[in-house]
Amino acid sequence: MSRNHNAARRPRLRLLTLAVVAVALLAAAACGAGDDDDTASGSGGEGGGGKGWTYVDGSGKETKLDATPKKIVMHAYAAAALIPLGIEPVGIYADTKVEDERALEGLDLDGVEIVGEEWGNINIEAVAALEPDLIISEWWPLEKAYSGLEEGTGSASQKLMDIAPIVGVAQAKSVEGMIEDYVELAGSLGADVDGPAVTKKRERFETAKADFEAAVKAKPGLSVLAVAPSPDGMYIANPDYNAELLDFIAWGMEVIVPDKPDKGFEYWETLSWENADKYQADLLIADQRTYPEAVEEAERTQPSWKFLKAAATNAVAEWPAWYLRNYGAYADALADLTKAVEEADPDLVA
Repeated sequence: MSRNHNAARRPRLRLLTLAVVAVALLAAAACGAGDDDDTASGSGGEGGGGKGWTYVDGSGKETKLDATPKKIVMHAYAAAALIPLGIEPVGIYADTKVEDERALEGLDLDGVEIVGEEWGNINIEAVAALEPDLIISEWWPLEKAYSGLEEGTGSASQKLMDIAPIVGVAQAKSVEGMIEDYVELAGSLGADVDGPAVTKKRERFETAKADFEAAVKAKPGLSVLAVAPSPDGMYIANPDYNAELLDFIAWGMEVIVPDKPDKGFEYWETLSWENADKYQADLLIADQRTYPEAVEEAERTQPSWKFLKAAATNAVAEWPAWYLRNYGAYADALADLTKAVEEADPDLVA
């Protein structure tokens, strides 16, 4: 279901089995990320009053530097969070081609060197040439690794940690909480996180969140199932390992939790197409990394797709899976989901 045989259902990358049928369409399917292309003021500085820089990251590791880092290489997700807050990287490594990376849409990358566009394949020589003070990635607790350095990545990429200290905000139980963690990190790096640019985006997010909560409250009993259809089966998302789904649950949405997540990789429960209707819901939300192509493929090639009542009635919307890292993008995604909730029938599977 994903990028390589050894790491067959990685949650946050394009799903390779779906890419076989949809990769040529992924870029075309992308849409804008709202107003996040205007960044906050500030681009690093002597945070901490010139007394050096200390940061405890998501792994619990403390990093101390003599001065606030200014030349920073970032994983794409970290860049998606920090650029709108005013922290500009000198380089970015991504898990896929940058033009296909949903998290980076709408952001100004002019002057930023791209040092990787494939999961686990980082151009170490290019990173070293940038002479970074710091590398910012993300920490994935289930895998106990930073993005791009997980099990199955190339041995050369592991040398990234020899070039500069690496830190990362942890994948946690809330995207909203992760964004707040990034705001704290950006502030420590010298960004004006209380300035008007950030405040405007935060307020727009709060409005979108309130609208979402109101829409869900107006549809009591509405059940939602997060899925990733693919040629080899149906993947049912486990909210326990998905931060935005946990946000939706906290805000009142009833998201179905699969009862038999895959052993050893609990992000999903994998179903054969013969059993694709194991869980019924009033509304399906499908993984954005291959949406809508994967849904269209399932409609054409998998008769059992229509065994799902929501699929049969076209009650299918986009699930903003794993890429949300800033207030503007989150506000956009919530606006789309709010519309889907408002149009859904809470009695479809009653």
